Amino acid sequence: MKQLSWKEQLYIGLMLFALFFGAGNLVFPPALGFSAGENLWQAMLGFLITAVGLPILGVTAIAKSGGLDVLTNRVHPIFAIVFTLTTYLCLGPFLVIPRAGNVAFEMGVVPFLPDFLRANSLTLTVYTVIYFAINFWLCLNPSKMFARIGKILTPILLSMITIIFIQSQFYPIGDFGKPVEAYQQSATFKGFMEGYMTMDTLAALLFGGVIVAAFERKNISNKKQIARLTMRTGVFAGFLLALIYLMLGYLGAVSQSLLPSYQNGGEILTAVSTNLFGQYGTILLGTVFTLACITTSVGLITSCGQYFAKLMPRFSYTVWTGIVCFTSMIIANLGLNQIIVFSVPILLVIYPLTIVLIILSFGHSLFKGYKSVYKMSLLGTAMISLVDALQQSKFVDVSFITDVYRYLPLYEQGIGWVLPALVGACIGFLWGKGKETQLQLGKKENTSHTSFSQIEEGQ
Repeated sequence: MKQLSWKEQLYIGLMLFALFFGAGNLVFPPALGFSAGENLWQAMLGFLITAVGLPILGVTAIAKSGGLDVLTNRVHPIFAIVFTLTTYLCLGPFLVIPRAGNVAFEMGVVPFLPDFLRANSLTLTVYTVIYFAINFWLCLNPSKMFARIGKILTPILLSMITIIFIQSQFYPIGDFGKPVEAYQQSATFKGFMEGYMTMDTLAALLFGGVIVAAFERKNISNKKQIARLTMRTGVFAGFLLALIYLMLGYLGAVSQSLLPSYQNGGEILTAVSTNLFGQYGTILLGTVFTLACITTSVGLITSCGQYFAKLMPRFSYTVWTGIVCFTSMIIANLGLNQIIVFSVPILLVIYPLTIVLIILSFGHSLFKGYKSVYKMSLLGTAMISLVDALQQSKFVDVSFITDVYRYLPLYEQGIGWVLPALVGACIGFLWGKGKETQLQLGKKENTSHTSFSQIEEGQ
């Protein structure tokens, strides 16, 4: 059995960190810190569960199960197709990749443009053409992508964020501010929900395949070894993510003296960087955002290209990569606000389903892999998440349903799907156990009939 050196594992761990750490990972922690203020650490506890813990479990679940298609087929073949395709499209060309390109433009280019170019929509078009051309080039050879991200881009990204944090220790910005109302009573639950917005638990389903492919290119083929190595590199990447999130959350928590209010976390980081480094802070921050966006979008484009090439092999990986880049470029020009508004209802549906699917994958052997457990647990989850998404989108009035759902434990905290998922899993287990018992009884009866027939024939 071939063994990987610690250096090779380190590079893959750095690559996994960089794949996860995109634009959303930069803007949400400082926004959380700004709002949580004195309750920062309670809020960060919830945030780290959904923004670090679950993504690492997700990557490991994919490696352990043998792929997203294998994991989702445990529910039903139709569910596998619909869920997998929806996840790839949302995290790929319809949502996250365009968002990365747009954020890279807003934070890395716009601050340096004259007013007449900022107002010209053609500027964004030119930038996205260049941005996605670079992404396409980086994705042409996945093995080289591993080296470029793990050895070059990630260390630069980590160094720049660390420089900003260290500077804030030498030149203190201020004290922790007062928490806003949402973070006064249930800061941990609020942080838990904010972790959704990074979309990393969903991205883990895609990046798991990228990491497995990286190990396979190193001639590692044993599934148990791949799962073990994935967990090890995942823990390392998770440690780096948690460290960076704590730094960014801290910067947000001490920045209330710089801003009376904020529109997004990018505005907070801009104020902090400018306060610490002057005009050079804008350049530093723009570079950080651009690198973070590129590493994430490259990982997602690669995942999508590999998936669609496998799903529809009529076109090669290179062709599908080009299609994903072109589609992402078109949607990126719709604007960041439109992309975010469209994303929230979708997240409310598929995020809880993803969390439940990942957790069930680790208990697969405990409940003997009964499909009924997967089906009933996900059905209970969907009953809540679909209504939450409809309420958020405001396409349909579902207030008469939410008035009933409010009696569910944790519904007001945004995770009312937990109890229905547990109840569904228990019902599914009893159902599966009952079917197994009936099958065993049927086999015993058949055996008895066969034995009786053999005795009669012998007579």
